[in-house]
Amino acid sequence: MNRSANSTTRRDFGRTALAAAAVGALPALASAAVKSRRIGIVDDYLDNYHSRTYLKILREQLKDRGFEVTGAYALQAEKGRQWCQEYGVTWYDSVAELNEVVDFFAVLAPGTPQVHLELCQQVFPFSKPTFVDKTFAPDAETAERIFALADEHDVVIETSSALRYTPVQEFVKSVGRDKIRHVVTWGPGGSFDEYAIHPLEMAISCLGHEVEGVMRRGDDRFSQLLLNCSGGRTAVVHVYVGSRTPYAAMVSTSEETRYINGQDGQLFVNAAAAILDFFDAGQSRIDRRETMAIMRILDAARDARSREGFVGLVIAEK
Repeated sequence: MNRSANSTTRRDFGRTALAAAAVGALPALASAAVKSRRIGIVDDYLDNYHSRTYLKILREQLKDRGFEVTGAYALQAEKGRQWCQEYGVTWYDSVAELNEVVDFFAVLAPGTPQVHLELCQQVFPFSKPTFVDKTFAPDAETAERIFALADEHDVVIETSSALRYTPVQEFVKSVGRDKIRHVVTWGPGGSFDEYAIHPLEMAISCLGHEVEGVMRRGDDRFSQLLLNCSGGRTAVVHVYVGSRTPYAAMVSTSEETRYINGQDGQLFVNAAAAILDFFDAGQSRIDRRETMAIMRILDAARDARSREGFVGLVIAEK
């Protein structure tokens, strides 16, 4: 009886020990199963509104998403180091060093798109999903080069203005893009070159890439871009430099016209969440043709001919 009892005790103890070992291993297994979500910021000089805002949102409003900025690099090293020290981000002297501690790249430099190609040339060889901030490129030719470079290195990229993620697009989604006949958008900013992207992104995200012609009216401070789209659809994009104009839109279907405020207090939170959605998905949800339509519209708007009449645009097929 005693031997049997001792045998049972030893057998139960063995089972208990195995169970305890398995339970002890669970945290390690769970940790290994968690998808790594480390973001590296790459910029011109880092000290800009977007880097500060996105960093704050990732650390606060979206912290439960599990993403973390684990390092940064900037072309202007001294300014970049100072920014990193101020905001508690680890500085790296090269993109190659930064690559070792990140899973995704965010190419920001929102005010200097002329450096986006140079930054992408450093980032893309590591073949990690990359978000490229607005404005994607200084012109359509450079935008095509960036896309081609991404394809060469098999890099998944996405680019957008924050104004793609507003109540305006929510309304369009609710009624269906095919129901939209006319869109009017407004946007302020410090200059046409830097801020025209915002009201233009609102319009194109509502109407799609099939823009056939563009005309520019007004002066350098108060501009209107008139867009003729396929199927007789139209848009008017207002870019009012140095004004208190809100980001807003009027969207017309065959049944109604609705005014919609594009600023609901969640603009950059929604934009940041969309970037994280892109990283999670591992593929872009934005049609490249829309990006190229925006770039070609901006090129045409800078062309003196657009002040005299409509300039025809080539509609991208892919």
